[in-house]
Amino acid sequence: MAGKVIPLVAGNWKMNGLSGSVGELGKMIAGAGPLAGKAELMVCPPATLIATFAQAARGSGLTIGGQDCHALASGAHTGDIAPEMLADAGAKAAIVGHSERRTDHHETDAQVRAKAMGAWRAGLTAIVCVGEHRGERETGETLRVVGRQLAGSLPDGSTAANLVVAYEPVWAIGTGLTPTPADVAEVHGFIRRQLAERFGSEGDGIRILYGGSVKPSNAKELMTVAHVNGALVGGASLKADDFLGIAKVYL
Repeated sequence: MAGKVIPLVAGNWKMNGLSGSVGELGKMIAGAGPLAGKAELMVCPPATLIATFAQAARGSGLTIGGQDCHALASGAHTGDIAPEMLADAGAKAAIVGHSERRTDHHETDAQVRAKAMGAWRAGLTAIVCVGEHRGERETGETLRVVGRQLAGSLPDGSTAANLVVAYEPVWAIGTGLTPTPADVAEVHGFIRRQLAERFGSEGDGIRILYGGSVKPSNAKELMTVAHVNGALVGGASLKADDFLGIAKVYL
């Protein structure tokens, strides 16, 4: 690790957005300027919009990422998108292992790890998601579940430059429920220790984002918790005012 950890605020648009959404992106780009050097902004739109958004964001303080990728560079995989295709369209990162992929598509830790390695191969940063379900939290299994996901999903050779970890308690995504700052501190501290133990000094610099019903009204409380290096934002990232309202915590 070298130098200060710059926070990252990344917006996951999920299955939302059409060509007209470039106007909302334009407002985000315009608002990103004051955050230069204080926080990085990223928007991860549907794959249909990556090239358009990347062109619009070129030279600005905002980067574009993808929401998922296949592990391989090419092949007979109808409907899938290779990391190289994301990079070719202008993406700089790829989210992998989001809970909705793990749940809806039954993705395993091994598959997530392979996707992260594929992202690296294409020159992309891998944003690897981990997090527990409500039942797992209620039975005290949060750290065991997150630890297992970290061990299985993160490739060897992870560095502060090629990896971001996003902790998203599954029960908080889109529900309006959020863990307490103490809950977030416990999990983020645990993740930091795991990263440092496995990756040494690099583990100290790998950014750990918090995600799960982040909005402007709770952003400061969550983003100022120890070892929280930014946010992975869902619904609130669709509107420039909300997305920038979260990012402005770092001004």
